Amino acid sequence: MSSAGTASAKTGTGRGKPRSSKAVSRSEKAGLQFPVGRIARFLKKGRYAQRVGSGSPVYLSAVLEYLAAEVLELAGNAARDNKKSRIIPRHIQLAVRNDEELSKLLGSVTIANGGVLPNIHQNLLPNKTAKGKGEIGSASQEF
Repeated sequence: MSSAGTASAKTGTGRGKPRSSKAVSRSEKAGLQFPVGRIARFLKKGRYAQRVGSGSPVYLSAVLEYLAAEVLELAGNAARDNKKSRIIPRHIQLAVRNDEELSKLLGSVTIANGGVLPNIHQNLLPNKTAKGKGEIGSASQEF
């Protein structure tokens, strides 16, 4: 019995993966660009918990990839609006602060060389005078 089991393992006709198959990463299996194995290693070395499940690094990789794609898409749109072909920190700042959800998520984050959103308070803007009322108001101010 034991000799039959070892013979099938050597020929590759038994169960399990054949020896000549190429290794497939967990990122490839999950269809992600972010490294699942590296994130699993960071979770283990960070000692966030005694044990780390097999699905948690996959889920975390997917979330991080989604957030990165969202920020890059909005920053790319901001760069295109400014007629630039490269994304600079200013574009990331504009993208994050103009998006309600990202602004809430990164509310306490300072982006280096990001600047501030262009904003002028209403009280500082010149008053708009109406056509008919402008003349009456100016006449009443004379003494």
